[in-house]
Amino acid sequence: MPETDLALISHLMRRAGFGATRAEQEELASKDYDEIVEDLLHPDRFEDLNEDVLKRYNLELTYNDAMPLWSGRWVWRMINTKRPLEEKMSLFWHHVFATAWYKSEHTNTMIQQNQMFREVSMSDMRTILVSLAKDPAMNYWLDNCENHSDQPNENWGRELLELFSMGVGNYSEDDIKNAARAFTGWTFTQPIPLYPFGSYESSFEYNPEDHDDSEKTFLGNTGPLNGEDIINIIVEQPAAAKFIARHLYNFFVADEPQVHTWSIEPPNDPEAIDVLVKAFQDNDGQIVPVLRALFTSDFFKNTRQQKVKNPAELVAGTIKLVGTYQFPEATDLIGALSGATSVMGQALLNPPTVEGWHTGSEWIDGGTLNERVNFAVNQFSDTSKPGIQDILSRLEGKLTPDQLVERCVELVGPFEVGETTQAALLRHANNIGEIDLDSDESREEHADQIGRILQLIVASREYQFA
Repeated sequence: MPETDLALISHLMRRAGFGATRAEQEELASKDYDEIVEDLLHPDRFEDLNEDVLKRYNLELTYNDAMPLWSGRWVWRMINTKRPLEEKMSLFWHHVFATAWYKSEHTNTMIQQNQMFREVSMSDMRTILVSLAKDPAMNYWLDNCENHSDQPNENWGRELLELFSMGVGNYSEDDIKNAARAFTGWTFTQPIPLYPFGSYESSFEYNPEDHDDSEKTFLGNTGPLNGEDIINIIVEQPAAAKFIARHLYNFFVADEPQVHTWSIEPPNDPEAIDVLVKAFQDNDGQIVPVLRALFTSDFFKNTRQQKVKNPAELVAGTIKLVGTYQFPEATDLIGALSGATSVMGQALLNPPTVEGWHTGSEWIDGGTLNERVNFAVNQFSDTSKPGIQDILSRLEGKLTPDQLVERCVELVGPFEVGETTQAALLRHANNIGEIDLDSDESREEHADQIGRILQLIVASREYQFA
């Protein structure tokens, strides 16, 4: 791939991962675009992270009770992983299948669910939904442990259809009732009580004596249906293919209206949704072919800076740029990563409701915008950080103010900046004037001035978009 396509690589890595440094972009540029996509789609080609080092510096990670530390550990993975799409898809499913710690206050099951998403995130829709239905965190979150043959609880069955697979308007109340009956007896083992032993894991348990095995009718199918049957029927529905396709478009391509309006608000790009739906249906609900169709499409390649970064993307992407939170630096501070996303409105492993987080422009209000800008600016305040030093080392020769601004934007992105941002950056660069960066000494002399330009770039409106 020619070096002129670094902007496309940067776009892909912001969407399919959490960004890429200039060095990573240049390394990827030796490959064809489709080859980069295939590497992303096959995370097993790359070694997984060894997290043992984190436990040396965060002893709380050995007994699973410190939930903020574990959500910070997830952001650490986003920053350091060589399998970025695996983590991005885990975050995607956490958005779609929002499950929160605050109901159970049982960190172990949230850790289990997070790992489950990581393992099945790019498998197929049947596997994903069955794994979700058997997940103890979800089972408790939506009360399926209270779903009995003689007294069905419809909470899980309703949300499975409304928020997790098909969307409003594609099923009846009777379908909800019969889905609930099909999942009776699906529960979990009771963990050892918290005190005095600490948290212990739970696991899926099927209780056949508590299952309603009588005849049921669901979406036109009749028989002694069980939970797997319900999921098999769901995955065959055109509504399910469209629902998941729209979620993927909203998460990876461009901001859509909020999920609860989808029954009345059409997609922003119906033709793109049709492409994803076809890939889903042609491949029996497998996720990898849908993602391949998405990342290699023109609508993806040409849709840039039309998606507001969620807090995890902004935090992980910014830290990747400055090169911190790598071993052994700051490994004892991963809890701060959880706090950073939380004050921006995204408490990982603890979403506000089963509906999850509202995305797009709703990530930003007067308070969260200040947190987002201040976080990014503060990360770029110390020019001795390795990522900033790398950027400085790439600034060479005599540079006019225009050239300095252009080069800095390229190295932080590359991405496009608007006229207002460009003018603000140039005003500061004009105060510096032409500079000669022909040596390490001259770069060090101008480091603070250049660092201020970098801070202005990450404080810009454009930096808020992926």
